[in-house]
Amino acid sequence: MKKVAFIFPGQGSQSVGMGKDFFENSDIAKDMISKASERLGINFEELLFEENDNLGKTEFTQPAILLVSSIANAIFKEKCDIQAEFVLGHSLGEFSALVSSGALDYLDAVELVHRRGLFMTEACAGGGAGMMALVGMSDEDVERVCEEQRASGKQVWPANYNMDGQLVLAGIKADLESLVDTFKEAGAKRAIVLDMSVASHCELLTSAVENLKPYLEEYLKEEFLSVISNVTAKSYTTKDEAIELLASQLTKPVKYKHSVSANAENVDAFIEFGNGIVLKGLNRKICKSVPTLNVSDFASLEKTIEALND
Repeated sequence: MKKVAFIFPGQGSQSVGMGKDFFENSDIAKDMISKASERLGINFEELLFEENDNLGKTEFTQPAILLVSSIANAIFKEKCDIQAEFVLGHSLGEFSALVSSGALDYLDAVELVHRRGLFMTEACAGGGAGMMALVGMSDEDVERVCEEQRASGKQVWPANYNMDGQLVLAGIKADLESLVDTFKEAGAKRAIVLDMSVASHCELLTSAVENLKPYLEEYLKEEFLSVISNVTAKSYTTKDEAIELLASQLTKPVKYKHSVSANAENVDAFIEFGNGIVLKGLNRKICKSVPTLNVSDFASLEKTIEALND
């Protein structure tokens, strides 16, 4: 049997209709969506399957993505008894990973990330927060420019280390917009200010840290399967570690490419659970020697199980 890691996408992977194939063809999915709707007082059928303005709002996006990823993982586990060597998520996806690892009940997690989204929105309210995608620069050059700009009063930080040559920044949107040409002059092929009103994984979210901690304390289990931290790219397995790492994850950058590179030698394949193939695309660039499979609907589920049995 192949050794695998389960991986889970974060914000930006959402789209209307995600999870619909599971909902229409699985009692597990119907039950999980029904219970999540009851828990939060949110109609997840409408949120996931009908055109609406809420799916793009952080406090709704996060539970929606986590729910679909958890459904995909639950259905996979029913069909296939392979155990993960470790689990890993990108940003919000770390909470989906914690559900898979046994650290969180999925309903507690749905509420937890809904609150996390609210805390993030509150922390950035009225502050003109934003994010920017950079392509074509080395990490060191990006870090140097950010440090220089912060010294001159700008508020910009590296937020997501996705793969070599692709890094996302967070900070004040006006500051990011003012630096587009600066980054291009420093070597960026593209510098795109994203359509976002929160600034994830930077110091602007400091107020959200203490707000989140009581819910982590309440909902996390004491021990669980190995989870790779976005903050350290290393494994953790206890509640105390999780509380500190998940709280600090709000203000620290996501070391996604480091997490994959540092742990890829321990598995034969990664399996991405949830909508789309965002992480599959990144993994192809980060670690060509280890394939990434995906489970986003029943067709991809069958292909993944087939590949694992080859």
